[in-house]
Amino acid sequence: MMAPMKFWLRLAVLSSCVVGAWAQPAAPQAEPAPKKSALDAVLFYQILLGELTTRQGSPGSGFSIMLDAARKAKDPALFQRSVDMALQARSGEAALQAAQTWKKEIPTATEASRYILQILLALNRIEEAGKALAVSLNELPLDEQVGAIISVPRLFGVAQDKVLAAGVIEKALAQSLAQTQTAASAWTTIGRMRRDAGQTSLAVAAVLKGHAADPKAQGPLILALSLVASEKSTLKPLLDAAMKTNVSPELRMGYARTLLSLQLSKEAGVQLTELNNQNPEFLDGWLLHGLMLLENAQAAEAEKRLMEYVRRVGNTPTAEQRAGLSEALMSLSQIAQKQGKLDRASQWLSQIPAGTDPIKLASRQADLLAQQGRMEEAKRVLAQVKTGNAEQARRKVLAQSFLLREYREAQAAYNLVKAELDQKPDDTELLTELSLLCEKLKRYDEMETLLRQLMVKSPQEPHAFNALGYSLADRNIRLDEARQLIEKALQLAPHDAYIQDSLGWVLFRQGRQAEALRILQAAYKSKPDAEIAAHLGEVLWVMGQTREAGTIWREGLLLKADNETLVETLKRFKFKP
Repeated sequence: MMAPMKFWLRLAVLSSCVVGAWAQPAAPQAEPAPKKSALDAVLFYQILLGELTTRQGSPGSGFSIMLDAARKAKDPALFQRSVDMALQARSGEAALQAAQTWKKEIPTATEASRYILQILLALNRIEEAGKALAVSLNELPLDEQVGAIISVPRLFGVAQDKVLAAGVIEKALAQSLAQTQTAASAWTTIGRMRRDAGQTSLAVAAVLKGHAADPKAQGPLILALSLVASEKSTLKPLLDAAMKTNVSPELRMGYARTLLSLQLSKEAGVQLTELNNQNPEFLDGWLLHGLMLLENAQAAEAEKRLMEYVRRVGNTPTAEQRAGLSEALMSLSQIAQKQGKLDRASQWLSQIPAGTDPIKLASRQADLLAQQGRMEEAKRVLAQVKTGNAEQARRKVLAQSFLLREYREAQAAYNLVKAELDQKPDDTELLTELSLLCEKLKRYDEMETLLRQLMVKSPQEPHAFNALGYSLADRNIRLDEARQLIEKALQLAPHDAYIQDSLGWVLFRQGRQAEALRILQAAYKSKPDAEIAAHLGEVLWVMGQTREAGTIWREGLLLKADNETLVETLKRFKFKP
């Protein structure tokens, strides 16, 4: 796109943002008494000439005539029209001149201040825009300033130099920082700007200052949620303390999600329990709690929360609730299936509302059929899903592969994914799936090639590093390299229990049993999982703690009795649960 066109596109976006974010509906007022018009014959002719000149293809000339008329009449409508004409002529400088003249001639014109701010931002004159922002804010009534301050990061998001913009905003908000009513919002806005500029330490400092200014304000706490992963030691205590007060259900839900992303499911469960108890009408809390419990193999408790969600949603879900209802019903079906209640599982699926993602629904139906030994029917259910675009076709192939891989038809899955990957050679999900299938088929060289491709394509994603490192460790080869790969993955995802499991496993292979035990115990505590249980039990057994090993292995069987790693481990040690 040519540079001038970028300016006009930016200005159009900014105009809609500023008007939408800052315009306040006027209170109804009595009809004003008619004023005597300042429009005489000469001025009327001048305005008409300006309009005709513009319509005849000379908006620049029309702008000059109109601006002169506006100056003579001191009429806001004429000034606004002159700005519009300059914009039509694609002259940012002329538009700025018109807006500044408007402000000079009518100092109380707040709309002129907003135009000046918009145009300066579109011209990327950030420092001047900061000064214009300060003027615009100070012109607003105090009770309207908070909303305007909150909108600032969106307005200044067009700035090319994010660090410069953050500094400019902090200066522009100096007066807001000094006012009790606006300080917390101002610090939140500064923190958001600092965060987006990559200045994490300054963003954290803004959170702390904003919270100190008003401990009840939600803004600093919401900002803290977005920063806590990288500044856990500083911000988590602040959030923990805040959650003991009467925070909004949305904020508590956000903190629960953050804790889950940090692999702190036990603490997330505490927050979700509090949310369910204190705000039972907040439906998403029941859904997330149920899904989290199911993920952590607490099926009975998960079932209670999910059924409560379904009950509360009722038979007439909103459009927004339909997706959640589908997720809950599919999860309830999964729980019933694991309990061997296959009829009940089918009943849950039959209640799923129309419009549900057909691939997700077909996957759940296929898995239920496959467990009943009706594998050919299961394959047909997925094969018959109609796809409307390339993305749906790709997702369908991945769903088919997952079914085949889970039910030990890895070669058929390999053929399916390989054919799709030939058409989409850069698709990372297909590459990942094919690498898993290669491991199942013991095609280790091909698997390594695929994983190294993924490392190059997505160097910030931990999966490929962990997968290759774990595979090497599991085969007891190239252990130093395996550990380096796993440690790299752990740097990218330090709270991932499965990567911690891989590190514990490679340390065990290297003979460092005490370290391995400590890491595997922490991983299993964070994420009770059958495969982690297999590794932890083996380390305990080798260290002579056979009773403890047996306890862990039995727990693993309750989590997933058919886990291949766990089954093979028990067979190797001739352990009978």
